[in-house]
Amino acid sequence: MVATYGIAILGILYSLRKLRDLPEEKISLLGLFAAGVFAAQMVNFPIIGGVSGHLLGATLVAVLLGPYAAVIVMTAVLLIQTLLFGDGGITALGANILNMGLIGAFIGYAIYSRLRGINEAFAMGIAAWTSVVLGAVMASIEIGVSKSVPFLKVLTLMTGYHAVRGIGEAILTVLIAQAIRMKLPEVKGVPA
Repeated sequence: MVATYGIAILGILYSLRKLRDLPEEKISLLGLFAAGVFAAQMVNFPIIGGVSGHLLGATLVAVLLGPYAAVIVMTAVLLIQTLLFGDGGITALGANILNMGLIGAFIGYAIYSRLRGINEAFAMGIAAWTSVVLGAVMASIEIGVSKSVPFLKVLTLMTGYHAVRGIGEAILTVLIAQAIRMKLPEVKGVPA
């Protein structure tokens, strides 16, 4: 718990520092995207065996506003979910920011940046899918370290479900990003 909080805080502070020069007209987009991700996360879709999932959105925001903005947006969303709705709980907040925010923002954006020369939609989809699976792997490691559930069991279940859930994340990321770019031409993506 302490380690995940430490990593999350460092990621947030680094992102805030990198966003110091964010153009004023882009600041309102952070709130707009936070509200959108928050609302999208409220919609669950079925996966397998009674398990459901929801959009994470970190890679989506990173593709549209850059990875540093995505970290801040995801932190705001996760803080609201934790403090107002008790989602995840305060002790898991650092892990949630790491697993759903930092991984999606930084790793998702890095994958997208490397692959977008091949095909934009493909790059978004692969980046979003990978961020979901890597977030699940990280959560499995954290649960394994806590020794509350056998590591291989949790890793197998989490990775399997999230590999399927990641397909929905990939499809939604591509569709939403394309729709937003059509409606908001000022959102063309931000170089890291």
